Amino acid sequence: MTKAPSRRSVLGFLGAAPVAAGLLAAGTDTVAAAVAGDDARHLPFRDLLPGGRFDRYIAERAAAGQFSGTVLVAHRGRAVLTRSHGMADEARGVANAADTSFDLASMTKSFTGVAVARLAQEGKVAFHEPLGTYLGGFPADVAKATVHQLLTHTSGVGRPSKTPERPPGEDEWNSEEDFWQGMAAYLPTLPLRFAPGTQYGYSNDGYFVLGAIVAAVSGQSYYDYVRRNVFAPAGLTDTDFYTRPTVASDRGIAHGYAAQPSGERVDITTTPWLPYVGSPYHGAFSSAPDLLRFANALYGERLLSGPYTRIVTSGKHALSPRDRPAVVDGEVGFHGYGHSETVTATRRVVGHSGSGPGRATNLDAFPDADWLVVVLTNHDTSIKPIVATARQLVSP
Repeated sequence: MTKAPSRRSVLGFLGAAPVAAGLLAAGTDTVAAAVAGDDARHLPFRDLLPGGRFDRYIAERAAAGQFSGTVLVAHRGRAVLTRSHGMADEARGVANAADTSFDLASMTKSFTGVAVARLAQEGKVAFHEPLGTYLGGFPADVAKATVHQLLTHTSGVGRPSKTPERPPGEDEWNSEEDFWQGMAAYLPTLPLRFAPGTQYGYSNDGYFVLGAIVAAVSGQSYYDYVRRNVFAPAGLTDTDFYTRPTVASDRGIAHGYAAQPSGERVDITTTPWLPYVGSPYHGAFSSAPDLLRFANALYGERLLSGPYTRIVTSGKHALSPRDRPAVVDGEVGFHGYGHSETVTATRRVVGHSGSGPGRATNLDAFPDADWLVVVLTNHDTSIKPIVATARQLVSP
């Protein structure tokens, strides 16, 4: 599968604003200048514009070898800052660009959460129902875990998130069918980690089960359902579940580079760290402008109705600092449906992060303040300092 050509646009959270059409060709800096008038005296706005504190901070980290990727900042649904640094493909000398697609890692779960919610909105899935209602083959105790518990990582289903345990023959999976059938056969063999609903335990495997429910209920593959019901209506053109051969060959897709103890970085496109294809819990690829389009479509209620949008993006399960360490002091975290919610006395942040060898990602939407910040990198250097800086600037 070849990556589709990029279609860059500037959309509002409630749909494309009339001013956007005339500014598309002018670029991010012109858009920033055009919308700055309403907020010219608002310090965070100045700090997050081109040439501001955040822009300079990203450039400094990139110059120090601490960032390779793309950062996008949007205000009222319009990009006001887009910056790319580093190389997408070092061997071929391809630089990262605004429309470069990056491995989203666990941010992929946001797409799965929306897919499940669309089926729930249509009355085809119920959050309170056990997974055994939709899928066969699981032991009775596992089959009792509900869709809600799978979405909030309270089901006890699957392996711990960081585990060396792998399915038999995983290295030989070289097709979408191999991957899907291999995981579908493996997961029912795993015991529960804890009784459903009794505690929190982040579970990638639980989200694969959710993807299997999407496929079973819709009568389509998980991939096709998400393409048709999430990517297409959101207008995403740089987003897909690209296969390993496509990632290796397409100049518009960033290669992931994993840090080694020696200080060198290894291109993961030829290693087991990059699976043949992504899944409901990780491995979709997307660009920063596409993630803005996704957020605009979600909050503009073009993917889900208003009530279901709130269901997906609001926190359901309170997280302890052990479950998810705070990015900024004083934050309290909650897990929603493929989204996390972070709150303080003055700020509400909704989104998801992702990490793994050769990738780190984060999407922060500030629905009450009309800001959005996307950070995508094809290195595994921590992006926490970048995310923390943006949060502090948006809500000083």
